Amino acid sequence: MNIDLSTQTPALVYSTMAQTIMPRPIAWVLSENEGGSYNLAPFSYFAPICSDPPLVMISVSKKPDGSLKDTRANIIDRDNFVLHIPSWEQLEPMNSSAATLDAGVSEVDELGIELTEFPGSPLPRIKESRVAMACSLFEVKEIGNGPYAMIIGRIHHIYILDEAIVEQTAESIRISPSTLNPVGRLGGPQYTELGRIVTLARPK
Repeated sequence: MNIDLSTQTPALVYSTMAQTIMPRPIAWVLSENEGGSYNLAPFSYFAPICSDPPLVMISVSKKPDGSLKDTRANIIDRDNFVLHIPSWEQLEPMNSSAATLDAGVSEVDELGIELTEFPGSPLPRIKESRVAMACSLFEVKEIGNGPYAMIIGRIHHIYILDEAIVEQTAESIRISPSTLNPVGRLGGPQYTELGRIVTLARPK
């Protein structure tokens, strides 16, 4: 089948992209609501884009009524956010945090997720997280007909579970992917756990 995307509805285009560009890592983003509570939401249109400076991108659509999603509004208004890479053990609360709640209602409070101080960050991180990145807003670009917001964040600090660090030198770090055990997003309501790991030397 050869699909001409120019003739398809946006919904079918999204469905096709989401089920072919996979597995995708998930950015589980904590931001601060206007009243001081914390919003928590997952995004799988997400990628690292630069290491000097260290930048990541998350793509955030609008709500069905056209208003801004809380994550988008919070980052634009208050600059800072914490991006977690959820582990498989966090699958259920991560998925539950995608529910649509009234503005200002905290997914952290609703789901009973425990937070802890994140040195170097004005915001806390999820206590059980194995990877967390303290970020500030670098740039926002509106793209497409949504419009979507391509939110680019600058990473200032990264927390990594000690047990996941296998080796570290001045030039590199080796992290155990099986210890991190990240959730991968597939299409629709499907997720995948980390499977077989193959190590290949890069060609010279």
